[in-house]
Amino acid sequence: MRTVAREGRGRYLDPMDLGADYSSEAGRATGPLVVLGLETSCDETAASVVRLTPDGAATVLSSVVHSQIDDHAAYGGVVPEIAARSHVEMIAGVTARAMAEAGVGYDGLDGVAATAGPGLVGGVMVGLSFGKAVALARDLPLVAVNHLEGHAVSARLGRPVDYPFLLLLVSGGHCQLLEVRGIGDMTRLGTTIDDAAGEAFDKIAKALGLGYPGGPALERLAEGGDGGRFDLPRALLGRKDCDFSFSGLKTAASRLAHACETDRDRADLADAVQGAIARQLADRSDRAMKAYAERHDHRLLVVAGGVAANRTVRATLEAAAARNGFAFLAPPMAWCTDNAAMIALAGAERLQKGWISDIDAAARPRWPLDEARALSDPAHKPGRKGAKA
Repeated sequence: MRTVAREGRGRYLDPMDLGADYSSEAGRATGPLVVLGLETSCDETAASVVRLTPDGAATVLSSVVHSQIDDHAAYGGVVPEIAARSHVEMIAGVTARAMAEAGVGYDGLDGVAATAGPGLVGGVMVGLSFGKAVALARDLPLVAVNHLEGHAVSARLGRPVDYPFLLLLVSGGHCQLLEVRGIGDMTRLGTTIDDAAGEAFDKIAKALGLGYPGGPALERLAEGGDGGRFDLPRALLGRKDCDFSFSGLKTAASRLAHACETDRDRADLADAVQGAIARQLADRSDRAMKAYAERHDHRLLVVAGGVAANRTVRATLEAAAARNGFAFLAPPMAWCTDNAAMIALAGAERLQKGWISDIDAAARPRWPLDEARALSDPAHKPGRKGAKA
């Protein structure tokens, strides 16, 4: 049964118009919503079906992810053209499997949610175009979802998590601290001024001669290592804000990696790198928690994104949360890395509010969660593609 009204759909404006409103108002949902989610922002082709009830309980009916790790391993990183071609080849089959595993036909859907950015724009276009085709063919509402907003709500998959909460979003391309008051209502407290933590993991892993993806390989190498042997730089000491910087660590560790002569040297350096990244994440999160606690009684630190799958990072952040009187929550490993369940949930939460997108929704290579802050106080100079974070 359709519970989302379709009247009053507004135009989804050109993404290069940075003042654009990227959703239009329709009728609010009055019952459970079943939403198909599609995710193609990087090197996973993913589809999922999620049911969201009016009380906010989310149930993942299916989640299918096709990884392209083997396609990119020889290059040591994601090749955008290869990724986009793989998405074209896989999206229909992955979606069909997700629908079959959910036991839901297209007539049982209330909407379609697809990642519209940020990400590798060629891949984003594949999933978004497929989502548009489904929406047109089945007369379903389309929700163009910010990939980062998917990560922001991922902790709500399968368990109740109340708004507001403090979010550390840490992945290969992003490292941000945000105050999350609800879907579409987030304020940036801090962001990286250069590299993301996941990028540092991957680049240092490559310097150590590890395979792709580098983050998990570095974590495995670090087991049993003695990081105390290496003195790595600590960035932004003494700064009073919540921003991050990993470029100095990445450069220093990469140079040390080329001087490592034994497996023991490499393991010790991997452990030192892992500890240094975890400490910086905890240090800046500690500052954000103190500021957040002045405004909110509900004290919860949520850590999401691919780097949240690292056990050392989780343990270090959990200890920092405990010191500040915060509860700590990280999504299960399956929801930390890119997946479509989080996109479906973000889309469903928007549908509940009656927020939908028009069929001319454009793919965005850049799309900050707090676009106003990204424009007024940019950590990176906005360019033709828009503000980064």
